[in-house]
Amino acid sequence: MLCDSHMTRSTALVTGGSRGIGAATVVTLAERGVDVAFTYRSKQKRADQVVADATAHGGRVLSMASDLTDSRASQAMVARVGAWAGALDLLVLNASGGLEPDLVRTSPDYAMKINRDAQVNLVTMALPLLSSGGTVVLVTSHWAHLYGRIPQLPAYEPVARSKNAGEMALRSLLVSHASAVRLIVVTGDLVDGTVTPKLLERVSRGLADRRRSEIGALPTVEDMAQAIVSAAFDRELESGHTVVVGGDLESLSAQLSV
Repeated sequence: MLCDSHMTRSTALVTGGSRGIGAATVVTLAERGVDVAFTYRSKQKRADQVVADATAHGGRVLSMASDLTDSRASQAMVARVGAWAGALDLLVLNASGGLEPDLVRTSPDYAMKINRDAQVNLVTMALPLLSSGGTVVLVTSHWAHLYGRIPQLPAYEPVARSKNAGEMALRSLLVSHASAVRLIVVTGDLVDGTVTPKLLERVSRGLADRRRSEIGALPTVEDMAQAIVSAAFDRELESGHTVVVGGDLESLSAQLSV
């Protein structure tokens, strides 16, 4: 269970922690006195900077290059976290994908592999490490969270569909089956400082500006990190609770057709 006391330090694992929301979450957790391990896919220089930023707050930080779609690599990564931390209080599922042209070309079902299968596999592997009363936070988007109920951005549809499938699978695993581990879902609008708006802008010019006109300022990676960490520490939130960051879900029903 996450604790603010520095005498008994809590431990967390954040996936996709070398940039954007993940990096901000690692640093925010370190500020709260949590020892943090995080994964990244390939950019070691960025990961090293996150380690430097987080360790400046006095805690332990572990970075690990890992392909979450590779089951063996994930198993080795979880084992390494276990040896490093002993147990986990928090698992933040931030890593996602499906907009990377090179990965999608070589693996057409990559979005489902990373956004559903890898998430479920990792949680299943990590459950023995998660302490009773531990928390899993799934980071998603409004389009994915409301998939099937709102218009979709065509370029983002495979990502939204696969992330929604991942959320539903995790809700079944951790909520419907009365797990001792909580699931909290944090859904964000278009987030400034992440790669998603940049990639979508290539196929939907002016998307970010249109969304700003609808909701005002877009949330930042720091806004998302604060919401993730606050939710993880809030013991009054029941398993299955959804935290909304940026705009409101109802406004998406009027999303401009793209």
